[in-house]
Amino acid sequence: MDPFEEKVAIVTGGASGIGRALCEELGRRGSTVIVADINTSGAEHVAATLMGAGRRALHAHVDVSQAHSVQQLVAEAIAQHGRLDYMFNNAGIGLAAELRDMEMEHWRYILDINLWGVIYGTTAAYQVMVKQGFGHIVNAASGAGLFPAAAMGTAYTTTNFAVVGLSMALRPEAAGLGVKVSVTCPAVVRTGIFDAMIYANVKPERVRAAMTTFGLMQPAKCARVIISGVARNQAIIPVGLLARVGWWFYRFSPALYDLIASQIAGYFRPLIRIPKSDGGIVDTSRKTQT
Repeated sequence: MDPFEEKVAIVTGGASGIGRALCEELGRRGSTVIVADINTSGAEHVAATLMGAGRRALHAHVDVSQAHSVQQLVAEAIAQHGRLDYMFNNAGIGLAAELRDMEMEHWRYILDINLWGVIYGTTAAYQVMVKQGFGHIVNAASGAGLFPAAAMGTAYTTTNFAVVGLSMALRPEAAGLGVKVSVTCPAVVRTGIFDAMIYANVKPERVRAAMTTFGLMQPAKCARVIISGVARNQAIIPVGLLARVGWWFYRFSPALYDLIASQIAGYFRPLIRIPKSDGGIVDTSRKTQT
């Protein structure tokens, strides 16, 4: 029997990108999928598309930066379905900036979504899963949670390393209570994250061009790798060659990785960065969680 058949799964950030692909894959494998997103109309569209294909799905509004919103999401899922088998804490944002160009608002914004959003989702689901004696929490980090992202990825790396640490610390604690915990670490995936990303004193088009040089995986393929890893109860699920190689390289020789990362940062800085004195971009207005 497919481990996802007849199960109930919440996917935050489910309206687009990897989140949408996860919803589609879970639906295909027989789960009842709760498509949760701050973009309510987008979540509704994804759920309607799944139902049109004969899948079981419904949509829900959630702002993962707000604890009460996440708690309400989980509570409503339990009220409607009586159980929660999978919690995919997938919502997240990107931020491209050197530390010297960041304001405290940048830190608060990315921490509220990428870290606190995962903490809220993990805590809400964990309380339910411990009581019912089963469940699987799947937290989304990225390759930047396995090795530091060079050149303007300090804040993004910070949140992703924290999510990996949270997940790996909780995993053995939860195992004896019947709850599984995994963390996903994709490399570069073709999603809307680059359009929704915060850019502080950098040239967005240059950042996008730099990222595409690594090759972009399609969300559907990424979702299949993630779901396969979850089915095997894999602790850390690196997705893509870049994620696997980068992780291995960083563990094999941190000093050499640091040297190469410094060279990369030095190369990209004059191409990408806009000094504040030249009218650099400081944008904290976006409210997208992909």
